[in-house]
Amino acid sequence: MKIKFKKKRLYANLVLGIIWVIIAPLSLLKDEGLNWSDYIYFGIGVFYLAHYVYDLKHQYLEIEDGVIKKNSLYGFRKKMNLKDIDRVEKFAGDYTLKSNDTKLKINTSFIENQSLTSLVKTLSELNLPTEKTPFIK
Repeated sequence: MKIKFKKKRLYANLVLGIIWVIIAPLSLLKDEGLNWSDYIYFGIGVFYLAHYVYDLKHQYLEIEDGVIKKNSLYGFRKKMNLKDIDRVEKFAGDYTLKSNDTKLKINTSFIENQSLTSLVKTLSELNLPTEKTPFIK
């Protein structure tokens, strides 16, 4: 199951990428010649477009085969076995999953509403004592 990003977040990266890619050739129209900043504009645009494609393909979280994975283009993929989760904490709307040696923070403001419902359902089905979970059973 994929926990999807909000469309607003995905489209923001797409729009920013397109804007920066358009700025790059426009800066070449100046009669000053080729500057290092022209390459920077194009690089920033390509980075935003790559970020959009990566997020669109992988989404925010993946839950499959008893493992929850948090995807990130510019970092390490964090993953945690659902059976190893000892505690689920909720603070300011975000969830933090904790095991003996791993901590995984989930920012719910990035998650689409329907996917958030699926995530909460999955987390509430974990066999945790009442004092170690924010979900009422």
